[in-house]
Amino acid sequence: MPFFTGIGIHRLLPDDSLGPEKEVHGYPDGAKINFVSWSPDGKRIAFSVRVDEEDNVSSCKLRVWIADAETGEAKPLFESPDICLNAVFGSFVWVNNSTLLIFTIPSSRRDPPKKTMVPLGPKIQSNEQKNIIISRMTDNLLKDEYDESLFDYYTTAQLVLGSLDGTAKDFGTPAVYTAVEPSPDQKYVLITSMHRPYSYKVPCARFSQKVQVWTTDGKLVRELCDLPPAEDIPVCYNSVREGMRSISWRADKPSTLYWVEAQDRGDANVEVSPRDIIYTQPAEPAEGEKPEILHKLDLRFSVSWCDDSLALVNETWYKTSQTRTWLVCPGSKDVAPRVLFDRVFENVYSDPGSPMMTRTSTGTNVIAKIKKENDEQIYILLNGRGFTPEGNIPFLDLFDINTGSKERIWESNREKYFETAVALVFGQGEEDINLNQLKILTSKESKTEITQYHILSWPLKKSSQITNFPHPYPTLASLQKEMIKYQRKDGVPLTATLYLPPGYDQSKDGPLPCLFWAYPEDYKSKDAAGQVRGSPNEFSGMTPTSSLIFLARRFAVLAGPSIPIIGEGDKLPNDRFVEQLVSSAEAAVEEVVRRGVADPSRIAVGGHSYGAFMTAHLLAHAPHLFCCGIARSGSYNKTLTPFGFQTEFRTLWEATNVYIEMSPITHANKIKKPILIIHGEVDDKVGLFPMQAERFFDALKGHGALSRLVLLPFEHHVYAARENVMHVIWETDRWLQKYCLSNTSDGKCGA
Repeated sequence: MPFFTGIGIHRLLPDDSLGPEKEVHGYPDGAKINFVSWSPDGKRIAFSVRVDEEDNVSSCKLRVWIADAETGEAKPLFESPDICLNAVFGSFVWVNNSTLLIFTIPSSRRDPPKKTMVPLGPKIQSNEQKNIIISRMTDNLLKDEYDESLFDYYTTAQLVLGSLDGTAKDFGTPAVYTAVEPSPDQKYVLITSMHRPYSYKVPCARFSQKVQVWTTDGKLVRELCDLPPAEDIPVCYNSVREGMRSISWRADKPSTLYWVEAQDRGDANVEVSPRDIIYTQPAEPAEGEKPEILHKLDLRFSVSWCDDSLALVNETWYKTSQTRTWLVCPGSKDVAPRVLFDRVFENVYSDPGSPMMTRTSTGTNVIAKIKKENDEQIYILLNGRGFTPEGNIPFLDLFDINTGSKERIWESNREKYFETAVALVFGQGEEDINLNQLKILTSKESKTEITQYHILSWPLKKSSQITNFPHPYPTLASLQKEMIKYQRKDGVPLTATLYLPPGYDQSKDGPLPCLFWAYPEDYKSKDAAGQVRGSPNEFSGMTPTSSLIFLARRFAVLAGPSIPIIGEGDKLPNDRFVEQLVSSAEAAVEEVVRRGVADPSRIAVGGHSYGAFMTAHLLAHAPHLFCCGIARSGSYNKTLTPFGFQTEFRTLWEATNVYIEMSPITHANKIKKPILIIHGEVDDKVGLFPMQAERFFDALKGHGALSRLVLLPFEHHVYAARENVMHVIWETDRWLQKYCLSNTSDGKCGA
């Protein structure tokens, strides 16, 4: 589990600068810190601490600590070392400024259950009722009664009310709690738990689920729902669980619940209107009081609250890429909801932005209302990513909710920097914010300058930098970055980010070996596929296994070249997958070769997940473009996920040829260039089990292909352990040095 090694606190001074750092202290040396959380009043910080010591299992347990924000002094919340977090599904939440509700390991828990050597009986699954139960192939499901007992053992938690004076009080009885949410007025707690019967067919998120309302002093108020296992959700985008879902508190009310219920039995294939209904109800309704209907929708919902006069309800639908935003007046049934925005979300140039939120005194986030001097109108701030043909230019628009008119009050620097509006500063949700007193936390970065944070203050829009983070990898600080544009042979405009090593001079150094690292995306129109996403001014950040690491090896890196797979009219994207994949790759390779920065005989292709799947296809169908490939955590046999994959919602029996054609394993005989296959040994992502890599490698070996399979111990889909991350870099570097830089695979790689 990732962790922090320290916490520093700065006071934001009246001149919008940061005061000196106050280091949180008192915890043991070598402590690993997680779950850092402010108290609602901002006077204290809660966090967990563990100290790993060899041969001492108890030292690895997580304990809750509290730090004083004024002094930085930290101490354990409880004196007893036996009260430890059970962090499988949760950690803790602040109920109020002096009390936390904590997921703990039950004191009654002993040693884990042991597996009997004698089977309890055969493993049986039955569908004698002839139900249609379709699910994507998921690994790591419960398989027998022993698995059920292990699941219970590790996930069962005892909720404990912990006070800052160190007292602890059990809250309810031990159960498999998955979420707790205090009401804004701190009088109630919404508690979600799982219970038997468990399912062997679906992941735990679809187990039987119970949602209850309790008082914050530990008394059950009522049960909202007890849902059976959701084993029959159709494999189709926008299909959902039947019954109450997305149950939560209204952020603008003391203790009012809201939730949504599907009217189509959760099946997106069913045509019905309305499709979703949003309900609201007090935590303790009067006898006979029914839930109120807030809004009826024909698509699937999400909601942002402001007050009784304003809430924004969003509805979306994957198949049509449609998204609508409704303005709803929760406090008046006489005010009809009206549509503010109705657009196709694939068309990013039309994105109006999202409302900026402000934090209330109760700790919730609501839509910020903005007032102008001598103006009675109510405005909200729309924070947009600013997609344009020149790249992203983030903005803030002052939006009149009555007339729909907009006024742009800020946008990012277009020439050198990439700036974003992060959050409102000093906002109080109970009062409207005067525009002339507006303060925004912004981030600012450039191609070579790491992100720094600023305070932007109105009315002069004065910007004050408040951080000064050092460059994380100074040896690559002067790398060269350019967003390049080119065109596919069918006319679709494409983009990519071209990185060149520090100090590269084309006239002296000539063409370089190049690493092509990509990930295909599906679209429903050529116009949407050709739109520019990203900014040429963004900082060149790197993950631990980033392709940009190889700039230090004097490689050119073509990162994120557009690989649009388009399905227009009656055609779906995957009907022409291979053709469009190859065409996109050809266009990108031709462009970097035309520019003279890439040696056509030394271009390697690579990717992670769907990018690994892409890599295998390109080596099979476009061997003239690449000299070798690196495929990490990929899927190579789509028939193993017969009820859909990625954005493909047709089944194997509905689109057999698509599944066969899109399975790289069926083209293993065509792969003649060296391919490195890396996979996490316990990857449990749907359709990406290690067997995918193992069977693909077997197929390659069966045809004498130059290939190598690396299974990383204990790793899932994304690699985390230091040893494995370093090994992935070593394997990739070795492969590139041997089969791209030295070009020893057959002596005539490339075009």
